[in-house]
Amino acid sequence: MSIALSLGNNLTTGGIFKPTAVNNTSVNNVTDFAGIAGGGTLVLLSTQTASASANISFTTGIDSTYDEYVFKFISMHPASDAVRFTVNFRDGGSSFDATKTTTFFRAKHSESGTSAFNYEAGEDLAQSTSYQFIGNPVGNGNDESTSGTLHLFSPSSTTFVKHFISVSNLYSNSSETENNFMSGYCNVTSAIDGVDFKFSSGNIDSGTIKMYGLVKS
Repeated sequence: MSIALSLGNNLTTGGIFKPTAVNNTSVNNVTDFAGIAGGGTLVLLSTQTASASANISFTTGIDSTYDEYVFKFISMHPASDAVRFTVNFRDGGSSFDATKTTTFFRAKHSESGTSAFNYEAGEDLAQSTSYQFIGNPVGNGNDESTSGTLHLFSPSSTTFVKHFISVSNLYSNSSETENNFMSGYCNVTSAIDGVDFKFSSGNIDSGTIKMYGLVKS
């Protein structure tokens, strides 16, 4: 509050900061931007970069500390052509095989001008332990990749199922952009303590995945 008042007193009537508005003292007093408009509440927990990697796994740091975990996958480039980026979850064992029910739809537009918007019945799962497609086939050309976000909610709950949502975009092997939407739940009451990403075939040639925790309100 005192910082806000101090800055307010240093505004001109036209809403412009006076030269004395920001100095070493005022900046040093700022300790948290979480409650300020434009500030963030995501805490970066882990960053992993692929280099001809079979998969990228997050097996530590997923616990009751945060109610939501956010994974940002950036420029995931496959070694093989026409493969799908996928995800699976670990529910306390040693394998990524949590039982899932999911749904999937997409919007697409090709470089030639054709477009479509549809539900993808073949991309979702019904009580399956298989890896879930995050997106449709990605090309492996030098400029082709997929990027997006996956949210995992309350993974440490032992009462409720574990919901997840993903939104991504890709440069497909058919030279089109696809906006892919996937969501579902792990139908288990055990805590989810690991998340694994990989392509449906071949290695992850390059790309970065960051895991964040969303600060509890």
